[in-house]
Amino acid sequence: MAESADIAREIYFAVLLDRATAAALIVASTEGGVEIEAIATKSPEKIIREPIDPLAGLQPYQARKLAKQLGFESSQLKSASKLFEGLYRTFVAFDCSMVEVNPLVVTKKGEVLALDAKFNFDDNAVYRHPEIAAMRDIAEEDPREVEASKHGLNYIGLDGNIACLVNGAGLAMATMDIIKFYGGEPANFLDVGGGATEEQVTEAFKILIADKHVKAILVNIFGGIMKVDIMAQGIIKAAKSIKLSVPLIVRLEGTNVDKGKELLKNSGLELIAADDLADAAQKAVTAAKGK
Repeated sequence: MAESADIAREIYFAVLLDRATAAALIVASTEGGVEIEAIATKSPEKIIREPIDPLAGLQPYQARKLAKQLGFESSQLKSASKLFEGLYRTFVAFDCSMVEVNPLVVTKKGEVLALDAKFNFDDNAVYRHPEIAAMRDIAEEDPREVEASKHGLNYIGLDGNIACLVNGAGLAMATMDIIKFYGGEPANFLDVGGGATEEQVTEAFKILIADKHVKAILVNIFGGIMKVDIMAQGIIKAAKSIKLSVPLIVRLEGTNVDKGKELLKNSGLELIAADDLADAAQKAVTAAKGK
């Protein structure tokens, strides 16, 4: 059982991955215990930012400077600096994308304590940390995302009703954007990757139609590494094997696109062909509305 702390003041402290510089960034504030986003909006001057050189790491002078900026007393500087350095080492050692302590507190006795912490880990580095992977609790995750991960699919569930099956993360985001542009709501982000197998495409369709909110499925394929006709074969077999119950809109482009379109045309599937991405998005929005 954890002991209660007699808190004198609360502080926010986090080590984040700054994607602009591809390096760690410490973000801190004397306004702990509240949403840091609100502080950044209302009182940006209260946010302290300290970039960390990836080769040198967090230097002792930086830790001391942060401690002083955060209002620690002389007797607390050593404890605060030691805690900051430990959090940074943890961030690096465990391939974190975020280590956030909120609140970091000073007790009325002058102790420096981390009362609550959150950790985000780089998914691409989890293979190096089996002890972290072992702590995964799939009961706390979206079951659709869990199922997708089993088949090597990049899936994120959303609240819309137009399901998307796309090859390529950038193209997937562009597809969601244009669905929104034409008044629709994407039901998911789903990137099957450039070398998707027939099995993966089939599993992707199963995950999409399992969402009861889905009223239409938009397949947007650009054939580069994966030839369009090969992907078309996978779409046909997958759609037939699971008996789609919602409109299917397909937009194909890239290598062997004519062969791919011919395969779909002769497949016997009741699908809606689209000429380009804008056309596909409009048809998907219309289909989802049942018009």
